[in-house]
Amino acid sequence: VQLVESGGGLVQPGGSLRLACVVSGFTTTPYCTGWFRQAPGKERVEVASIQPDDRPNYADSAKGRFTISQDNAKETLYLQMNSLKPEDTAMYYCAATLMKTCNGGKCWCYSYNYWGQGTQVTVSS
Repeated sequence: VQLVESGGGLVQPGGSLRLACVVSGFTTTPYCTGWFRQAPGKERVEVASIQPDDRPNYADSAKGRFTISQDNAKETLYLQMNSLKPEDTAMYYCAATLMKTCNGGKCWCYSYNYWGQGTQVTVSS
């Protein structure tokens, strides 16, 4: 299994970046894929994910600015990031999981066990 991120870089505040993650090697389609980020000295947190049934889920910090998407074959995951702020500076990781939890007919992914190496996003003037 491989997850390979690309698209990071240096961008000015208010700018945009599009991250991509090529997902390969799975014999079963992951239930969920997502983007996480980790800033220096902070824990890794979820930014956005695609939950079972293709439902997008966003952290409050990403709502209205970021859009997660994937190609029809679910082989590439994207994160379009607009209106970037200095506080978005972090290493961004792509993740996937074959685990889900279901309750009342709705399923969620809480634990991811496949990770990429990360791509650095720096927002600075």
